[in-house]
Amino acid sequence: MMADEIIWTIPKPLSTYDVAVDDETVITLRQHGNPSGPRLVLCHGNGLAIDLYYPFWSLLVEDFEIIVYDLRNHGWNPVSSMGNHTLPILVQDHDKVLAAIDTRYGNKPKVGVFHSVSALVTLLSPNKGDEFVARVLFDPPLCKPGRGYVEFEEAATRLATMARRRTPRFKTREELASVLPYLPPFNHAVAGIGDLYTRAILRESEDKDGYELRCPREYEAQIMEYASTFAVLVDFESVLCPTKVIGADPTLPYSYLPSLDLSDVITVGYDFLPDATHFLQLEQPQECVELLREFLDPLIG
Repeated sequence: MMADEIIWTIPKPLSTYDVAVDDETVITLRQHGNPSGPRLVLCHGNGLAIDLYYPFWSLLVEDFEIIVYDLRNHGWNPVSSMGNHTLPILVQDHDKVLAAIDTRYGNKPKVGVFHSVSALVTLLSPNKGDEFVARVLFDPPLCKPGRGYVEFEEAATRLATMARRRTPRFKTREELASVLPYLPPFNHAVAGIGDLYTRAILRESEDKDGYELRCPREYEAQIMEYASTFAVLVDFESVLCPTKVIGADPTLPYSYLPSLDLSDVITVGYDFLPDATHFLQLEQPQECVELLREFLDPLIG
């Protein structure tokens, strides 16, 4: 376990709801927090799970209704066809999930809170954010044509190769937790993330002989390989709701993908957290919440 012996205990959801996004794929919604408060909808990054972000969203449960879900083939969701594990399909899932939230929990204003690939997904949706009163996007993987694109593409290819080399099975969760302190993305994470990470991204294997990745490594790599193709398609001029981008420190050597400085984009709000990497919600959860509240307070009260 990393750092102090802290155990993050995720409470039982107030309710769950299974959304059949296609004939073989189910996405499970979970409701937490204060049902009378403003509604936040949260999702996560590639190869991860929204339960891993609990140190962040636990700071919001008193004041907000929290609806969390995992991308297909991640987290709580069963694994379905790899052929449908693509960014265009994730965009379709996103739109179906939002419609299902209104059906199950009532049609009230929603704020989207997304990280990494799920932030890219919502930006690629043909609805342009019209389903939300606001969106807060943590370090979406974006790039511009030209030299920056080449750098981004090279990094994405390198990460896809690394993903395919991941160990897919472990005898115990502790076996994975023991190596996390040596991995750059976890060097600055809050205490207890190692244990939470193993519970969020591993499930007991079908043969009951150890644990396996909830999101298979080939699925994670496939999304990574095509990230650069879609990362250049985002058009902030067309967004239909107030949008805030909170990025990693663009001056740091990146441990994931290059962070794009959006200070020159006038159609979205932009901040970055000094000394934060791509996994900023796991490193500086309190600071992330403060920036989120600062943006949302004038919009939703």
